Amino acid sequence: MRPVAPLGFLKRRVYVPHARIPEGRMVELPGRGATYVTDTPGPTPDAPTVVLLHAVGCTGLLTWFPSIGPLSRRYRVVTLDQRWHGRGIHSAEFSLVDCADDVAALVEVLDLGEVIVAGYSMGSIIAQRVWRQHPEVVAGLVLCATTDRFRSTVAERVFHQGMEVTMAGARGLSRSRTTARAARAAGRATNQALDIAPVDIHDWAVEEFRSTSPWAVGQAVAALGRHHSRPWLHRIDVPTAVVVTRRDRVLPPDNQVALARRIPGATIHVVDAGHAACVMESERFVPALLEAVATVNARHRGVRRPRTDDPPPSASESA
Repeated sequence: MRPVAPLGFLKRRVYVPHARIPEGRMVELPGRGATYVTDTPGPTPDAPTVVLLHAVGCTGLLTWFPSIGPLSRRYRVVTLDQRWHGRGIHSAEFSLVDCADDVAALVEVLDLGEVIVAGYSMGSIIAQRVWRQHPEVVAGLVLCATTDRFRSTVAERVFHQGMEVTMAGARGLSRSRTTARAARAAGRATNQALDIAPVDIHDWAVEEFRSTSPWAVGQAVAALGRHHSRPWLHRIDVPTAVVVTRRDRVLPPDNQVALARRIPGATIHVVDAGHAACVMESERFVPALLEAVATVNARHRGVRRPRTDDPPPSASESA
């Protein structure tokens, strides 16, 4: 078994910004399961809503806790734990399609109406799928550290093909309720072995990180390897902003820019930071995120999309 670094060592070597951690609750999504949700109010009851979707191997809070406070000065901010992550839904299999459906179900349960969907890394992939599967709930998109496919190089193809074969071979185990419970318990057991109690921000971050098992991460990575949105990106019809992590070694920044150029009217907001910018370099990432969300919100307020229940345009409006 790989030795675990002492918590004191991690505290000295890993930067974790200090920020208020909002309280959350379990929310039942009818017919789907329950997931952990935080719902931070904005400055007014009618403030626009931003739904934040997290990165692989993380939770809603772990990816977004440095951003929630600054965003809530102008918006209502909602996070959730995606399937197989943290306190998210544990289904027989992990599917990006199901993750997108979960987001739409949460929007309905909380009666949020149209929302700006912002995603980081894996969350940006799910955000794309939310628009694809449920465009009626999407006011705009903010895609951070994103891509339209993961098999763009030989190395990526070899990695994802190998991961897919490995996870497919073990997929029967994932359907076992016993295995699902064991995977979820693994994170708790590690915390207990380390004697971790969330007494400060570092302890909390380690506990949050350990709440997603390596098994779940493998399933999610295998699913991400099958993602390919390039054929339909040009049909995205909502205001979109792409936050590009310029020093990203996981998702090449050139690919992020290329994705933005495939979406009509998408704006590009560059951060001089790496793939973990949302936390490790949050002082650079958060201002770019705020700019991106503000741009999308302003464009949405200025251009209202017609809905199927809107009355037909008059002759003068059709001209």
